[in-house]
Amino acid sequence: MRRVTAMTRALLPPVWRSLPRRALAAAAAVGLLLAAVPRLQSGPPDPLVGLYSLRAAALVLALGLAFLLDDPARHITSAVPVRRPVRVALRVALVAPWAALTWTTALLLVPESSRPPAGALTLEAAATAVLALAAAALSIRRTRTTEPGAAISTWLLATGVTAALLLPPDWTLFVTPDDPHWHSTHDRWTLLLIVAAALAARSVTEPLRGRPFRRPSPEPL
Repeated sequence: MRRVTAMTRALLPPVWRSLPRRALAAAAAVGLLLAAVPRLQSGPPDPLVGLYSLRAAALVLALGLAFLLDDPARHITSAVPVRRPVRVALRVALVAPWAALTWTTALLLVPESSRPPAGALTLEAAATAVLALAAAALSIRRTRTTEPGAAISTWLLATGVTAALLLPPDWTLFVTPDDPHWHSTHDRWTLLLIVAAALAARSVTEPLRGRPFRRPSPEPL
């Protein structure tokens, strides 16, 4: 146990250096800029502007988190004694304070008079972020890619637009606070968060490898 702990501590500096800082910084900058839109508009506060600004900010932050598992040295680090779940957990732990601080700042940037329920929007943001991480982890597990971030962010953006435009009213994930389906919709967001978290936990194990080839034994005469 002590040996694993020591190895985990030794991994902290290289994991910190390998974080996708540019993608995370860009996501934070764009997300906060979107969240500040309600403060830049003239006229009376518009709750819809605050709602859509925060949803756009949540999506952008999730797009940045899609790059979190990018690791050009993946096939080298897979040989270290510390298992992949621990390495992924280190990345998540290092980025979690950034994500929490950025999202809290985004919420506070929206004026209180036009700010939607913070708890519900935080649930949406968390589900979207975990879905991005789960998709990246699944891509790494199923393929030999070392940097799935670009593909996953494109997929996530396309999925979000498709869900907003094509889901039937009874299954939509994007409603306004005055909609009678507001609470039932966030039950679906909770389910999405649980499923995404379970998928992420299942996908952070070592990538699948094919079975070794065995020469068939000769049949007896």
